Amino acid sequence: MHPAMSHVFCFGLLLLIILDPHTLPQCHAATDTLSPSQELAGRDKLVSLNGRVALLGFFQTGSNFSNGTPKWYLGIWFHTVPKFTPVWVANAENPIANLTACKLVLTRDGNLAVHHQATTVWSTKANAATNTTVAALLDSGNLVLRSGSGASNSSIFFWQSYDHPTDTVLQGGKIGWNNSTGLNRRLVSRKNAVDQTPGMYSYELSGHNGDTSIVSMFNSSKQYWSSGEWGGQYFSNIPESVGQKWLSLQFTSNKEEQYVQYAIEDPTVLSRGIMDVSGQMKVLLWFEGSSQDWQAVYTAPKSQCDVHATCGPFTVCSDVPSPSCSCMKGYSIRSPQDWELGDRSAGCARNTPLYCNNNSNSSAADGETDKFYPMTSVQLPADARNVATATTADECSLACLGSCSCTAYSYDQGACSVWHDKLLNVRQQGNGVLHLRLAAKEVSSSKTNRRGLIIGVAVGASTAALGLIFLLMIWMRKKKQYGDDTQGGMGIIAFRYADLQSATKKFSEKLGAGSFGSVFKGSLSDSTAIAVKRLDGVRQGEKQFRAEVSSTGVVQHVNLVKLIGFCCQGDKRLLVYEYMPNGSLDHHLFQSNALVLDWTTRYKIALGVARGLAYLHSSCRDCIIHCDIKPENILLDGSFTPKVADFGMAKLLGRDFSQVVTTMRGTIGYLAPEWISGTAITSKVDVYSYGMVLLEIVSGSRKSSKQSSSQDGVHEGYFPVRVARSLVEGDVASLVDAKLLGEANLEEVERVCKVACWCIQDDEFDRPTMSEVVQFLECLSEVETPPVPRLLQAIAGQSNPKMM
Repeated sequence: MHPAMSHVFCFGLLLLIILDPHTLPQCHAATDTLSPSQELAGRDKLVSLNGRVALLGFFQTGSNFSNGTPKWYLGIWFHTVPKFTPVWVANAENPIANLTACKLVLTRDGNLAVHHQATTVWSTKANAATNTTVAALLDSGNLVLRSGSGASNSSIFFWQSYDHPTDTVLQGGKIGWNNSTGLNRRLVSRKNAVDQTPGMYSYELSGHNGDTSIVSMFNSSKQYWSSGEWGGQYFSNIPESVGQKWLSLQFTSNKEEQYVQYAIEDPTVLSRGIMDVSGQMKVLLWFEGSSQDWQAVYTAPKSQCDVHATCGPFTVCSDVPSPSCSCMKGYSIRSPQDWELGDRSAGCARNTPLYCNNNSNSSAADGETDKFYPMTSVQLPADARNVATATTADECSLACLGSCSCTAYSYDQGACSVWHDKLLNVRQQGNGVLHLRLAAKEVSSSKTNRRGLIIGVAVGASTAALGLIFLLMIWMRKKKQYGDDTQGGMGIIAFRYADLQSATKKFSEKLGAGSFGSVFKGSLSDSTAIAVKRLDGVRQGEKQFRAEVSSTGVVQHVNLVKLIGFCCQGDKRLLVYEYMPNGSLDHHLFQSNALVLDWTTRYKIALGVARGLAYLHSSCRDCIIHCDIKPENILLDGSFTPKVADFGMAKLLGRDFSQVVTTMRGTIGYLAPEWISGTAITSKVDVYSYGMVLLEIVSGSRKSSKQSSSQDGVHEGYFPVRVARSLVEGDVASLVDAKLLGEANLEEVERVCKVACWCIQDDEFDRPTMSEVVQFLECLSEVETPPVPRLLQAIAGQSNPKMM
């Protein structure tokens, strides 16, 4: 076998060992408790009582590349998740090579210990003060040492795994300090996907005294992300974490402890928070019965390239296509094996030594001096040194050449910056020019290669011109017919138009028509259902359209429709989204033959839409204003989770907001007053539209955008006015959709109506932000009774309206 193929085969076999649960020891024992008279060895397991969350036992992640030595760990993993997912490891820094010679026991002093032959590999080292302790695996996934079940103090834990997390925290676990003992609970990434040894990234609580925040650290010394300060209800940089169904964060500070916990409201969903090998903190969910993989609902920082040294030295990080790392020119991956396993800390190594550091007999006269290669459109690395004496680009270049440790320089607007030794955090998207120092032959090799290519093509053309032309014609014809197959941003797929024609059966099954084009149902080759939107009136060129698609693809949230791909071929512009089997909200609210949504589902939808909009407004790199919130743009997945569609369309279509409003075909009832008056708009236009949608969720009809005259000619039937009056009169039950047959939580109905009335205030400054709306609907903040909007008073024909 060729050495390269052998390496690929071994690596593939290793991944099978990592990912295939059948390589793990099978469960023989079925108890949650280990007593002093028992031991856990080989294939034995502890199983939590509910049989759902946790297993404790020995597992193997693979072999060491250098010597083929197996690595066995004592750890905890999810029982009912088919994808093997460890959440805690005891002996991360001391793996065991021989499973048959190791066991977990309770020692005479009441501690848990892993023994390998005659050696203690790991121990809890707790002060149990009794030799009658037992070890128990709780339903939460917490491994505890406590007194025997017959003792009165069996609820007292002498030691627990929750106090010693590795890279993962489970619901109920804490990140923070115990002020009395000095215990600091923090998460530390693994070295790579196989090696459980602690890595370089950590996630921890910062600020024992004064302001408190959560931070991500590199090598315990370099902070590269912060949650911002705790303001009483949320951390300032992550307001979207307040009261979400899928994720909420809570900070607790008292005399004994300071810590952060996360919570998932839905008890049927499994969850974990992990400091990933990549340096990103992620909260992941597993939906039992439907998940094929873990789904991220929280990532910090949001961009992979914002992680310090994420690609290692002498690399370039790019968010488009998908977070990726590449070596700088003249460099190659230092350790391909580690790189493939997610450990890129070694980065890239120089292919050819610099002349300055080369001890060969070559000389400057031979043209072997170091040269510079310009890297354009990059974000320059930090920690530059300013050379004040260099006032021209040539002088800046010479200043770098004068030091053997100088690896790059940049000259801009009269300022000379140089970098020494390792180059870190160079990012592709930027406006800087970095001049990279390379051996002369590395810079000239590209010119030599081009010259050789031209000669080769000329020779080939002289001997086989007809064959070459024929092949070129075939290639050009196929490219014209099928388009390219490159990838867009964040894993966004560039589809060929012919493929989308085939996937949609020539656009035969129309799902609907929105403000920006028609939508068709389709199916990919792997049977994945998709929705294809064929855009109308696109004014952008291909390059700009692709750039906007990439930036839109970065925006991901559980309550936003996921963009799978796009097509940009000729004048055709199409977007490919995940398919929503339950269609749009308007169908269920307004169609007589549709499934009636119960109140619990409606409240879930109202809250989910609020979370999605709060994310667009507050958590994206640039605030995204939707501009067209209405039930038609709220889609429902298989479990009726709401997902906002058509966000970012203004940028995709190459239009400003004033142009968007002229092309909208939605109902005028959703437009905020500032739209109509022509004044500048903010994210509060979405808040207004959302308020109108809330009223329709309550009523089950388009009463927010239609008026009905009463007998005296006054528009008292206008639903927003009815809501305002009913809040005063305490008769919100009359507002609820009759199709619900009176089955609704009236306290929640009242809260929704109050929030809606605040959202549709005339003055945008009187409206709440979407983050505040989330807090209201999660009952984290009380909602005061709102005043009647003046515009609605005028519509209702009230000359002297009373305030609510």
